[in-house]
Amino acid sequence: MSDGLDWPALMRAGMQGLRLTPDAFWALTPAELQVMLGDPGKSAPLLSNGLEALMAAWPDKAPDAAPEGSAT
Repeated sequence: MSDGLDWPALMRAGMQGLRLTPDAFWALTPAELQVMLGDPGKSAPLLSNGLEALMAAWPDKAPDAAPEGSAT
């Protein structure tokens, strides 16, 4: 029975999967590592319809055009 973290698996995921250096791995908090690894039970890939909804909600603004003949 083990209630702790599976350190060998986390180390493999961090150092082999994410290619973190040991120093970078050990500097992370468990919450930061979880964000980097993702939470397969709660996150799904962003599909095209999700991207379209996101783009509609947060459209890019076109940069202001410089007047003709002016140097930028």
